[in-house]
Amino acid sequence: MKTALITGASSGIGYAIGKIFAENNINVIICGRRKEKLDQLEKEINGKVKVLQLIFDVKNKDDVFNSINNLPDEWKNIDILINNAGNAYGLSLIQDGDTDDWDNMIDTNVKGLLYVTKSVLPLMIKNKSGHIINIGSIASKEVYPQGNVYNASKFAVDALNHSMRIDLNKEGIKVSAINPGAVETDFSVVRFKGDKERADKVYQGFTPLKANDIAETVLFVVKSPHHVNISDLTILPLAQASATIIKRD
Repeated sequence: MKTALITGASSGIGYAIGKIFAENNINVIICGRRKEKLDQLEKEINGKVKVLQLIFDVKNKDDVFNSINNLPDEWKNIDILINNAGNAYGLSLIQDGDTDDWDNMIDTNVKGLLYVTKSVLPLMIKNKSGHIINIGSIASKEVYPQGNVYNASKFAVDALNHSMRIDLNKEGIKVSAINPGAVETDFSVVRFKGDKERADKVYQGFTPLKANDIAETVLFVVKSPHHVNISDLTILPLAQASATIIKRD
């Protein structure tokens, strides 16, 4: 039975991935900042597979390395890493941007992904196998108005995805990216700092993707034959043609 480590498992896409992996006999290490949410996920999937919680913020390098370096021996054979933790803060013109928001996005989306990957890779390299899936965004592919630093952080994830695949080629480790378009999760609530009314308007007038749509895609990528590496997928709802073009009723 395979083992997956999932960051950002306390909500949204990460939560959905944890559930679908458990339904498909993949043991899970669920990582996040909110223990109560991880407890809820563990309660839902407990008994189907083995579950281990790690409580840390990917921005905190010491916590990341301490948590993963001190995994119990039975959890050290990590087959799958899902780099899902990420966020968007604010939607401002570059000249009006909040530097604290910039730090938060870069520290989480780029540095956090690197810290987790760096800590897990020795375990995969030792086994000469593994699969890293980086959750990017349509914002990894297209710049849009007022996206600036969020776009930059996700373009960095795209670059890292390609470079990881090159660097790890000789190690027998797969590297894939899943780049969702509009997915109805807490993403916009976080971006608009708790303004749910504004966040809800993002998804009005069309049917957005759901977290489970992305989880099912991740499962498809993970279940691909050993000789197949699905390197890069962009997934949009039917109504969405690009980062900025959405057909609304």
